[in-house]
Amino acid sequence: MTTNIFFCGYSYHTQQFHSQHKSGFPVYLFRLQTEGICEVVVKGRRMELKKGDLLLIQPGDHYELFVKERQNSGDYHLACEGAWVEEWWNRSAKPTVSRIDLDEKLLSLWRYIIVEKRRPPSQENEELTEYLLRSLCLSLERTINETAPSFSYPYTVTRMMRYIEEHATAVFKVEEVAQHAGLSVSRSVHLFKKSVGKTMMEYAQEVRLSAAMERMKYTTMTLEQIAENCGFGAYPYFHKVFKKKYGVAPGAYRRLNLD
Repeated sequence: MTTNIFFCGYSYHTQQFHSQHKSGFPVYLFRLQTEGICEVVVKGRRMELKKGDLLLIQPGDHYELFVKERQNSGDYHLACEGAWVEEWWNRSAKPTVSRIDLDEKLLSLWRYIIVEKRRPPSQENEELTEYLLRSLCLSLERTINETAPSFSYPYTVTRMMRYIEEHATAVFKVEEVAQHAGLSVSRSVHLFKKSVGKTMMEYAQEVRLSAAMERMKYTTMTLEQIAENCGFGAYPYFHKVFKKKYGVAPGAYRRLNLD
């Protein structure tokens, strides 16, 4: 083990609460505000945390948490240390507070770690816990980077791209993508095309083709099954789109890779 998780859990405060580490928090702390509001003091700076705010603290940081009277506050939290975590932390600047989405995949990772840490020490799979922690760290880092103003695309566009990537192999509507990003259909269509250089459906087509190529290389699925599985519907349409993009029919492409 190159990491150690001291605690990992979920808290919900409905009464006044105060926690302080004026001499410095002893390890790395990740805290994601999921409900309500609270206040924190980090390195002498007082901040209000709202839903979607991620707090990252490194060892030695002065840290205090306040939940006032008649305030409700819910959060996921994790405290850890170790060589890998230290290397991950130092590889790029980590903002103290970032506004991120409460993505279900991210929360699922957090919950998975919580469940593992609840097991008796003799039953905990330490290797699995470590890889889950690494996955959480890397997912947090990517989410922070994607919400930063310097990222390649506006964050709303990134949200649309991620939604399309997740739903490309099924039937989805542009209206659903726009709703996910919190934009009108016309605004989302214009912003996506301006930022990415292609329409949402053109982007979805690229994702579908990529998924189809993987299945042709690494599975024994028939081309008809692949066409349906990857969101193309009938095989003739898949054949047409694939040949137009790569200049070769799907069957010929598959034979070439098998050879």
